[in-house]
Amino acid sequence: MQAERSVLTVSELLRSVRDTLERRFPLLWVRGELSNLSRAPSGHWYFTLKDGGAQVDCVMFRSRAAALDWEPREGVQVEARALVTLYEPRGRFQLTVEALRRGGVGPLFERFLRLKEKLEREGLFDAAAKRELPAHPRAIGVVTSTAAAALRDVLTTLARRNPALPVIVYPVPVQGNGAAVRIAAMLARAGRRAECDVLLLVRGGGSMEDLWQFNEEAVARAIRACPIPVVVGVGHETDFTIADFAADRRAPTPTAAAELASPSRAELLGRLAECARCVSREMRRRLQYAAQAADGWTRRLVHPAERLRSYQGTVGQLSARLGFGFVQQLRACEAKLAAAQAALRSLDPAAVLERGYSLTMNARGEVLRDAAAVHEGERVRTRLARGEFESEVKRGENP
Repeated sequence: MQAERSVLTVSELLRSVRDTLERRFPLLWVRGELSNLSRAPSGHWYFTLKDGGAQVDCVMFRSRAAALDWEPREGVQVEARALVTLYEPRGRFQLTVEALRRGGVGPLFERFLRLKEKLEREGLFDAAAKRELPAHPRAIGVVTSTAAAALRDVLTTLARRNPALPVIVYPVPVQGNGAAVRIAAMLARAGRRAECDVLLLVRGGGSMEDLWQFNEEAVARAIRACPIPVVVGVGHETDFTIADFAADRRAPTPTAAAELASPSRAELLGRLAECARCVSREMRRRLQYAAQAADGWTRRLVHPAERLRSYQGTVGQLSARLGFGFVQQLRACEAKLAAAQAALRSLDPAAVLERGYSLTMNARGEVLRDAAAVHEGERVRTRLARGEFESEVKRGENP
């Protein structure tokens, strides 16, 4: 019976431990580096306090977080006034933070800032050096660990957005010693192979230590040296690494990186449908214009019989005008002929002879105008109005 009473449920055990911790450790100040900071939609803050040898989970509820007059950042040294407790539903040791004050910058974050400043001075993060992502990539490469949840998120997103898009996975460790060198080598290898048009360098969330391989100089320089545009999606939205600044595009999460790099099949189909509608509208408009033009030509088109009748009328008018002109021209010619005949008649020698004159010619038929032109005894011929006669010259005299 006594043995049965000594058996505790999990809840009883954890409650007992919690009570013991809270009695043993009243409110106290704890110094450490702020890491893995996240803000829940409820307004509560969750983060980790750490030093060189250990770390502890912390929660700061909304009412306390709202009272802060400064903005906590990843890597900052802080001093937390906290209650040591146990979160029973998960059996997790944690600190409930009542107040938070600055305590300096942690060594990891100092290292991060120094490297960022150095590479920034070199121009490694210049916006002018960033490359545009292809609007329609032929293939997408993913540089990450095959065991990472980030890979599953990326593949799921790419399959949802565009299942026909080929995906090439370049497996590489994304955490632990030496991972940075292997990431840089894999980026160089992917660039040499040139199998895809854009690379996604992705990893899920974690503390600054977990993500530190993406803060190494070798990774940043490999990103800029890669001939293929690189999208970096490491951690959560609040996580920033040196790789984010070196990337051609930074995505807040691996899923967002996949969405940035891949065209949506639904959007493409929508655009295609809109293009088809535009082409259809334009074709209808052109057909309508052609129909209107055809109507205009139809109105101008005359039946051959009608055109012949029109030509006949025109020919009739022209014939009448030609006949009238011919008659007028003929009459004018007749008048000119009559005038010429009258003039000719007035000059006709026969008409002169009719008036009683005669025409005398020598034996050679030459008209005699001077009596001196003939000799006595010469025979001449005289022509009268009716008939002629010959005579012999007896004597010639000049007046």
